[in-house]
Amino acid sequence: MASGVIINKKKFFIASNKEYKVLQKNAILGVEQDDLFTIEEARKYSRKLINLWAKEKSE
Repeated sequence: MASGVIINKKKFFIASNKEYKVLQKNAILGVEQDDLFTIEEARKYSRKLINLWAKEKSE
């Protein structure tokens, strides 16, 4: 369980190494896990966008 501590009027957050790694991973991703695509979904979505772009380009 994470806890907070104040040292020299500054607040610090104390967490286990496991919690720290999870927080670090979430910060790197910058998005909720629910918003991410699987590889197949990403390929399908990118094909859809490419087809839309090609259709607009040909008009």
